[in-house]
Amino acid sequence: MKSFIFYFFKTFKDIKGFSAVFTTLVLGSILYGFFYPTAYKAQQAENLPIIVVDQDQSVLTNQIISTIRSNPNIQITEVTSNFLEAQQHVQAQKADAILLLPEKLSSDLLANPKSTGIGLYLSSAYLIRVKQIASGLAVSLEDVIQNHIEQFGKISHFRPELPIHQIPLFNTLSGYGSYIFPSVAPLIIHQTILLGVGMLIAGYREKFIWKPRPSEFFGFFTAIFTIGCLACFYLFGFIFWLYDYPRGGNFLGMLIAVPIFITCVIGLSMFIATFFDMPERVGHVLVPTSIVLFLLSGTSWPLQSMPLFLQWFSLCLPSTHAIQMFVQLNQMGVPVAIVIPKLLFLSVTGVLLLILAYIKLHKR
Repeated sequence: MKSFIFYFFKTFKDIKGFSAVFTTLVLGSILYGFFYPTAYKAQQAENLPIIVVDQDQSVLTNQIISTIRSNPNIQITEVTSNFLEAQQHVQAQKADAILLLPEKLSSDLLANPKSTGIGLYLSSAYLIRVKQIASGLAVSLEDVIQNHIEQFGKISHFRPELPIHQIPLFNTLSGYGSYIFPSVAPLIIHQTILLGVGMLIAGYREKFIWKPRPSEFFGFFTAIFTIGCLACFYLFGFIFWLYDYPRGGNFLGMLIAVPIFITCVIGLSMFIATFFDMPERVGHVLVPTSIVLFLLSGTSWPLQSMPLFLQWFSLCLPSTHAIQMFVQLNQMGVPVAIVIPKLLFLSVTGVLLLILAYIKLHKR
């Protein structure tokens, strides 16, 4: 027991003495937690540029344009009657969307409203951003057209349908920060442990043949485990509260999942570290994996839309299960029973990786 406690505190001392490891493993989570969400404090994009193609040039279209101008999310950069000109502006990324108000819009709306349409063409370069344009225009157009139809209610049998109210269940602000950071937070923990442990063990192996005894191995593991759990509670608790992100959906489930997740990540980190002979190589190889792991998590693009071999590969990654699991627990508040398959995968994978890491560290 004394040997275990000695190596437990020795690991903290080694981390403090190795500036690159201390910065990555300890300061990384703290600094990322503050600075990463700062870029998304506004939550929603504002003054998104659009072009209005007004081919009708009537009182109705003037009202529509005036209403859109008052919307803080949208900025009309140009009003023209030439659709091809507007299309060229979008292709040159000078605007994000085109609103087409077709010829005879006001008269057709009264004569045959069901066959009348307004065109909205969105740039696919920034899908999350243009969503804001679509929702902003929908509200503006609905109000103006409904008021216009009501003025002629006595001469037209058309009645506008009841509006559809979209109420988000988990991301109540429909903000980008509330959407992206809860998914990125587990990956921040994953990558800081992966890099920090990799550099620390590679540093040991560079100086001497590191074949840890069981007490040294588990003392090292427990020290990293402590840092990882505290980092999770810091991000999932304090940072989520500080930036008012959805949180606390299933607090007990999160407390159960964090130790299992950290154990799996440490096992993966220790096993991967045995393939490196110097700390610098760890950063060269593992830093670029962050983007790949996030893309394969199914957050930025649905897994079902990926090729089948990528779907299977992503399900072999602990990061995929962890990101999905913590979003379910922290934001959606699902019962623990729903995430049991993910907990079992992380538990079994973590134990196997720790065993493989121990064997490989003692192999000549």
